Order: sequence, then structure tokens, then C-alpha cells
Amino acid sequence: MAEERDEREAQRLKQLRELREEYTLGGLAEGDLEADPLVMVRGWLDDAVAADLRDPTAMVLSTVSAEGRPSSRTVLLKGLDRGLVFYTNYASRKGEDLAGQPRCALLFPWYSLQRQVRVEGRAERVSEEESAAYFASRPRASQLGAWASPQSRVVADRAALDRKYAEVADRFGGDVPLPPFWGGYRVLPETVELWQGRVNRMHDRLRYTLVPTRGDWQVERLAP
Repeated sequence: MAEERDEREAQRLKQLRELREEYTLGGLAEGDLEADPLVMVRGWLDDAVAADLRDPTAMVLSTVSAEGRPSSRTVLLKGLDRGLVFYTNYASRKGEDLAGQPRCALLFPWYSLQRQVRVEGRAERVSEEESAAYFASRPRASQLGAWASPQSRVVADRAALDRKYAEVADRFGGDVPLPPFWGGYRVLPETVELWQGRVNRMHDRLRYTLVPTRGDWQVERLAP
């Protein structure tokens, strides 16, 4: 039995090592770039939407705790202006991390387009007015969920969550107000990297870095 198990594991490992995709959809040259990296992000996002990708606004947010523990999760882009905006429970793990260390990273993993966007910067809370306006646009069920979920906290079981949701639904018979513990963050980018897959793993990586003394962006090509 042990020999059969080892053989199956060896076969699975071999299959894993042989999984490979060729990157042939395009390239990225310095001449393709706009002066503002967020204009490029907006254009690539439009491409992702046009390609009918599932959840094209999904981005991985990475934060660091006060003890230096990294953590990543997926959030949804809900605004793109001078920064990238997402919304969450301020008492969640990500909210606690950002309260102590506002530096964070974002990643758009548009795999089927063979593209990635990496952003590093600082997160700041959006205004309460901006959070309230977005919250009012959400479906009622999502508004109730924001009140009902003690995000990132341990709960007894699924039934406890369902009871809390029912209690909140009974409590708010009309309009659902903005929870005082819920709102948005705007990540102000300091670096933005555009990654485009290329053949032979010689990918294109072009990185914008903000030059604070000039208020503009420097572009560098990175080795893949």
C-alpha cells in the first residue's frame, strides 16, 4: 500500500510540474504607456470587462499586522480616481492591519488575458459622505449583511450568523443606514507595475514609480 501511495504522489507531482501555459497574447512596450499609470489601469480594466472575465474588478489586497504577519484576501474595486477604492468592515483584520500600517499592496490577476497589475501604496479612509453614498447604492441584502457580520471574528456556527442576519432584517424595516464601523479605503499608489506575459517566459514588466519631488512618474523596465 505504501508503495502504491508513493507512486500516486510521484505521478501527481510530475503532473503538477508539467502544467504549463505559453504566453502568446501580446506584448507591452514603453511606447504603449500613458503618463499616468492609473489611466493604463483603467484601460486594462476596460479590456478585462470587454473580455467578459468573471469578477474583473476583483483584486488581491495584502496587508501587514502590527506583529509583521502578512495577510492577503480578495476585495472588489469600487472606485478608480486618484487611487483605488474598496469598501469593508473597519473592524475586520484588514481594517485593523491598515489602522496600524497603512502601506499595502494590490494585485489584479487577469490570468486569461495573461496580464497582472501590481500596486503598492498607502491606504486612507474615504470620507463618511463617500462611504454613505456607496452604501446606499448597494442591494438591501448586502446592506443587511454589513450590519450582521462581525467580519473576521470567530462565530459559533452558521446558524448564529443566520440568526444575526434575521435580527438585523427585523431591526431595519425601512432604509438601512451606514454602519459606523463600515466604509471605504482609497489606496494611493506609489508604484504600479504592468505585467504582460510573453513567449519563452520573457515577460514584459514595466513599473511606474512616483517621484514626490516632481509629482510625476518614472518608468523602468524590470527583468522577468
